[in-house]
Order: sequence, then C-alpha cells, then structure tokens
Amino acid sequence: MGDLTLIVLFVALIADWYLGEPDILWSRFPHPVVVFGKAISFVEKRFNLVTLSNDQRFRNGAFAISGLIIASILSGLLLESMFTKIGVAGWILEGFIVFTLLAQRSLIEHVQAVADGLRQSGLAGGRKAIAMIVGRNPDVLERPAVCRAAIETLAENFSDGVVAPAFWYAVFGLPGIIAYKMINTADSMIGYHNERYEHFGKAAAKIDDLANWLPARISALLIVAGALIANGFQSAVNAFGVALRDAGLHRSPNAGWPEAAMAGAIGVALGGPRIYPGETVQQALLNASGKSNPDIDDIENAIGIFAPACMVLMAAIAIIWIIF
Repeated sequence: MGDLTLIVLFVALIADWYLGEPDILWSRFPHPVVVFGKAISFVEKRFNLVTLSNDQRFRNGAFAISGLIIASILSGLLLESMFTKIGVAGWILEGFIVFTLLAQRSLIEHVQAVADGLRQSGLAGGRKAIAMIVGRNPDVLERPAVCRAAIETLAENFSDGVVAPAFWYAVFGLPGIIAYKMINTADSMIGYHNERYEHFGKAAAKIDDLANWLPARISALLIVAGALIANGFQSAVNAFGVALRDAGLHRSPNAGWPEAAMAGAIGVALGGPRIYPGETVQQALLNASGKSNPDIDDIENAIGIFAPACMVLMAAIAIIWIIF
C-alpha cells in the first residue's frame, strides 16, 4: 500500500467536491490564498518602486518570489513536523489544509453562475458573473465572448486549481502544495506584461510556467477522459487531437493544453483577442474550425466534462495508492 499522503489527497478531493468553500468558515477566517496575496502585495509595494531601473526591479522580483517560496516550503515543513507528532489528528489537520487549497466545487459554482446569469438576466447577468472570475474588461464582452471566457477559465483553472496543487502535494506533501499555491497566486497578481509588472513579475511568471508544465499536460489527458465519459469516443478523439495540434498556439506554454482539449471536446473555438484594463492581448484561436459563437449549452457541456475529469483524477490517485 502506498503513502498515506495519497489517502489524505483523495479524501481532500472528495471533501472539496462536496463542500467547496464554506462561506461560514471564510467569512470568519482569511482563506490561505488571501494570506498569500497579502504577502505578495507587501513585498511588491516595497520593492517594485518606479524609481528603480528595470534590472533592479527584475532582481527585486526574483529575490522576492524566491523568499516567498522558501518561506512557503519552511511553513509546510513546520506544519508537517507538528502534525506528525499528533497522530490521526495531524492527518486530519493536514487534510483540511489540502482541502482549502483545491478548487473543484468553487470552480463549477462560479462557471455555472455565468450560465445562470445569462439565462436569468441576459448579457448584464453574464457580465456580472464573469467579472468575478476573470481579469478581462466585462463591459466589452458580448454574449459569445462571455461564454468563451467562462469555458476558458474552467479549463485553465482545472489545471491551476485542481490538478497542479494535487500533483505537487502528492509529490512533495504540504511544502509542495503550499509553495505551488504561493507561486500561482504570485503569477496571478504580478505576472503581467504591463508597465508595472513586466520586470518585477517576470521571475514569478517563469517559475509558474515551470510549476505548471507537467500538470497542464496531465489536465489535458484528464479532459480527454472526461470527454470520453460524458460525450463519447469522438469527443475524446477531438479533444486529444486539438490539444496536440493547437496547444502551442496559446501565448502561455501551459494553458493551451487544457483549453485546446476542452475546445476540441465540446466543438467550439476558444481564444482570440482578450481585452484587459489598460491592454489588449492577442491570442490565436484554438480549434478555429469549431463553433465561433458559444452559448449557455456549451458552458454546461464543458462543466459536464469537467466533472468526470475530476472523478478520473480521484480514481487515478486511488489506483496509484493501491499499486504502489
């Protein structure tokens, strides 16, 4: 039988699937990712000064993210040491931390909210819901763009919010998952190509690319499996083929894998220009021959693939534990 770490991960995934992010808990205590965000904001405000040269800002950013990663690893090691000493209670506490750093249920709820918003309140409702989960300017998004953004978010965050944290916990335990969430949070906050973050956030963005390289590709395979279960053989073949063909068209070395797989699985074209506050990012189309005007049914089709993909992940963890 394998390491108990995999059992903790399996149980945490199940708990996250059914419980998501309990409002009663996070209305009283800060979510760990909020704590990470405050630490990142603290160092950014003090070391990303406009009076510094670009090279100095890059060095400061590299030192800052390195320090935050080291602090995350040390925190994980300290917690593991404490939990080991208290037996079963320690495993429960460790499982709770892992549970808080996964995002299956909350991702489904946020993306479903976009479909519900469009259905109940039209474009205004969809824009309001999509603004909660993407950094794009919602005021310029038409209905197909809102749907496209929701599907892309679901696919990309399947990797960032589910597969990658599970992977790094399985490999390195609490130090792995805590360090990964710090890296990913830093990338989401300072890993932008704009005047403020271009140099200070460059190291964080590169480290995030490395941390997500393998999980992103695993995520694409899981989406293929989810497509097979939800939609049948042809959907899975399309998902696999489009991922292989189009993943490299994405401006990110990793996000293209789950997004292209999802685009092929549900038969829509994803990507295209993205308008953020202050900048427009050019993005090639993934599965360009697919449906160009996705709608509510396509969002829900994507959720229908996401769900079994999560189940396959859980099953794979259980099988690995039994075998090894």
